[in-house]
Amino acid sequence: MFDEIRFNTIERLPNYIFAVINELKLKARQNGEDIIDFSMGNPDGRTPQHIVDKLIESANRPKTHGYSASQGIYKLRLAICNWYKRKYGAELDPNTEAVVTLGSKEGYVHMVQAITNPGDVAIVPDPAYPIHSYAFIIAGANVHTLSLDFNDSFELDTKLFFEKLKKAIAESFPKPKYVVVNFPHNPTTVTVEKGFYEELVVLAKKERFYILSDIAYAELTFDGYKTPSIFEVEGAKDVAVESYTLSKTYNMPGWRVGFVVGNKKIIAALKKIKSWFDYGMFTPIQVASTIAIDGPQDCVEEIKEIYRKRRDVLCECFTNAGWEMKKPKSSMFIWAKLPECAMHLGSLEFSKQLLTEAQVAVSPGIGFGEYGEGYARIALIENENRIRQAARNIKKYLNSLKEAK
Repeated sequence: MFDEIRFNTIERLPNYIFAVINELKLKARQNGEDIIDFSMGNPDGRTPQHIVDKLIESANRPKTHGYSASQGIYKLRLAICNWYKRKYGAELDPNTEAVVTLGSKEGYVHMVQAITNPGDVAIVPDPAYPIHSYAFIIAGANVHTLSLDFNDSFELDTKLFFEKLKKAIAESFPKPKYVVVNFPHNPTTVTVEKGFYEELVVLAKKERFYILSDIAYAELTFDGYKTPSIFEVEGAKDVAVESYTLSKTYNMPGWRVGFVVGNKKIIAALKKIKSWFDYGMFTPIQVASTIAIDGPQDCVEEIKEIYRKRRDVLCECFTNAGWEMKKPKSSMFIWAKLPECAMHLGSLEFSKQLLTEAQVAVSPGIGFGEYGEGYARIALIENENRIRQAARNIKKYLNSLKEAK
């Protein structure tokens, strides 16, 4: 009898394609192999000491060990709003337009659950960070994808984007309720300028959809590029929210600190659903996060410089090894076309062979959607010596592919 019971929501989710690579990594390591791992965007650096010190200081106060506030303590919400004021000149109300989340992923999923009705339509560019699409699937909604087009400098083809978006809106029934944007983009590293958001806000007001913007990699920029926020645009709060995380900017991935800001109606919905699910993160973590945002920012520049150096070394070494790739202007990833000699394999098989034959782990592009095929995502989470070793291993592997033809 129980075999007949169906879990419809879970059955709408595909098997996590990255699990294939994770299983191969685990098996290789159990066999004593040294795997150089570029597959997951998990920062390898330590959290800046002044943030850790504040955590310890706060944790040593007994009063901080009780239940916290699910929306986040006021001082952290105020720090978030001050951050937006400093960086973007945006005015936000810490009481009605900001909520602290247990990392940006948790906040995004619960937000989507709070504001989505079964059968709603969301438009999500493809490739995409998987949860950007599957949060809607989990909530019983439908996802309309459109391919993301960009140039060799990883700049969005804005004209083509809006042509495709308008076509998707016109063809969709029911009309889309949400449009998801994520710039700097994961996995492709694609960037936009402020004008993109100006046009998107105008279209949202005309077509009556909400914009869900994710700027998780906003601070990891290079070569003079600066990430814009949608809240630099007048009237954006009428139609948009934006999410962020401290994971990358401050090397705090395991702390699970993020936030969502913007439209009061959506923020209120997120607060309400979170009040049922959790009592907020450990207060000392929130206190330390306040110091991260409001305190000295030298550490951010140091972290950015580490990623810039790794980017430069990796692109040069891998290109010399036979895997040509371009430098991105943002994020902690390289989005690279598969080497010509490996194109016939497809991204998943190439990633599997790279791990087993070269002891190098990357993420297959197909794991990020249909239009990710033919690419791999490389996370800049190994030091420069390990990058050079990976390049030597890759060169041998690619030479063996060429000889086999």
